[in-house]
Amino acid sequence: MSAHCCDHDTPKPDQVANLGRYRRILWVALVVNAAMFAVEIVAGVQAGSLALLADAIDFAGDAVNYGVSLAVLASALAWRARAALLKAVSMMGFGVFILGQAVWSLWHGEVPAALTMGAVALLALAANVGVAALLYAFREGDANMRSVWLCSRNDAIGNVAVMLAALGVFGTGSAWPDLLVASLMASLALHGGWSVWQQAWTELRTGELMTEEHRH
Repeated sequence: MSAHCCDHDTPKPDQVANLGRYRRILWVALVVNAAMFAVEIVAGVQAGSLALLADAIDFAGDAVNYGVSLAVLASALAWRARAALLKAVSMMGFGVFILGQAVWSLWHGEVPAALTMGAVALLALAANVGVAALLYAFREGDANMRSVWLCSRNDAIGNVAVMLAALGVFGTGSAWPDLLVASLMASLALHGGWSVWQQAWTELRTGELMTEEHRH
């Protein structure tokens, strides 16, 4: 639900006190987030829950973010910016898709399966808490490393929101709680994607200028 909480610059290798451990934790975070993306996509479709699909977007964005962090630990600024542009496009694309689905569901959608929503959201919460626990040791590092930890910690809020949506669906027998949470998360994804795009574009231009200066 935090959508753009993971926007951060990857620290340089010499800025990480324990680079080997940091790299291993990023790999674990990447695998966990990619796995939860797959789980929530399947569960969201089967349960008819847009909130689960929206939360899956957050997991996908985080997985890409961790992958970028791993890939560019020793790479140039321009390559990090290009990867971030791809992430921004993906975030905004998914956000538009979820909002479109929410509008369509207002007239044609069915009540989602509340029990499936709640169970998967609980699993997602456990996944994010686990990743946050692994990153806890780096919470007092530089701003970049701290933001990675805060990302997983704040994502747990989105999981709780989906659980509350499931409770609302169960209690009211309507899809409104699911659509409300999904729309909010999709809006945050759009806002976060646009923020990432603006920052990445600036960094890309900076990286290209730095490359030109080195050539001359």
